[in-house]
Amino acid sequence: MDNIFPEPITKLPVADMPFTNYEAYISQSENHQIIFMKFNEDIELPEHSHESQWGIVLEGKIELTINGITNIYTKGDRYFIGKGIKHSGKIYSGYADMTFFNEKNRYSTK
Repeated sequence: MDNIFPEPITKLPVADMPFTNYEAYISQSENHQIIFMKFNEDIELPEHSHESQWGIVLEGKIELTINGITNIYTKGDRYFIGKGIKHSGKIYSGYADMTFFNEKNRYSTK
């Protein structure tokens, strides 16, 4: 899992997220963010909603409950969460992904 992201990604601004033991880098545009994330411990995601989100799993696994339906996503899987759809989940240690958030202020930088 070390060095999953190449230098052009790790030189992006670091995302300030409400978790511990993670790395996350933001590619910022006028109206959306793409976040490259990897986690080194299990994380519980409480139920929440926001603008639409699309992600692709690069390593490990994530369990997501989207609109009441639970699935486990692993390397190569994609998921989509529509605007305002309630979702929750669990990120497992070793997980890495690339996620598109259809909002420009989902996360700030450190």
